[in-house]
Amino acid sequence: MHAVITAAGLGTRLLPASKEIPKEMFPIPFNGQFKPIIQIIFEQLYDIGIRDFVIVVGRGKRVIEDHFTPDYDFINYLEAKGKVIQANYLRQFYQKVENSRIAFVNQPEPKGFGDAVLRAEPFIQGEFLVVAADTILPMIPISSMVVNSFLVTTVQDPRPYGVVLVDKQGCVIDIEEKPKQPKSNLVVVPYYMFDEEIFDELRQIKYEEELQLTDGIKGLIKRGRRFKAIMVDKVYDLGTVENYIESLRRLLNND
Repeated sequence: MHAVITAAGLGTRLLPASKEIPKEMFPIPFNGQFKPIIQIIFEQLYDIGIRDFVIVVGRGKRVIEDHFTPDYDFINYLEAKGKVIQANYLRQFYQKVENSRIAFVNQPEPKGFGDAVLRAEPFIQGEFLVVAADTILPMIPISSMVVNSFLVTTVQDPRPYGVVLVDKQGCVIDIEEKPKQPKSNLVVVPYYMFDEEIFDELRQIKYEEELQLTDGIKGLIKRGRRFKAIMVDKVYDLGTVENYIESLRRLLNND
């Protein structure tokens, strides 16, 4: 299975900190180490067996590509300075990188989540996961995910998110991106599983500024495809200053 990790957004909600440092590279305490968000997601996906990755980046995201390029000279330097623990952390990460096939795809302009996913199409065959690199979970519930499914959770204010309506069986009735008047407080957690049909749907959508992935899902639902919403309780949303700070507090307190 392939995984598409989207990391092309401008990160405007985290300015000025995200002006030179991509938000996906912001550090997070996780399982006893301090790592960039995107590294945590990559390692979680690796640990559930995924070895083929497409990372969608944009302008100013070269630091992500550099981070995923092993630098053994630096490891040797750390070991020479007696920083063996730090060297071992990096060595373990680099081994995972070298055991994977990673393609970096450029999204030249911020044209939306759907556009970022569509740019990964040439590298995808069959089923694949899509993950936005500003949200982490304690564990990815891969065993519950099937084609045409995604994760959801409840929030107090759903307006900044993709809002979902489901039936009693957990099947998606409707989905809407950032509605002014939400129909529920159930929102998308950006971990999805698709097959290649999503690309066909995204290509058919006419849009002005941004192509939204939720519009592709909505189009498939209208064509009779069933989507499953999988509930998760513990989510660390890192996309805004407030959520980043709150997630840091929860992670430090093991909440």
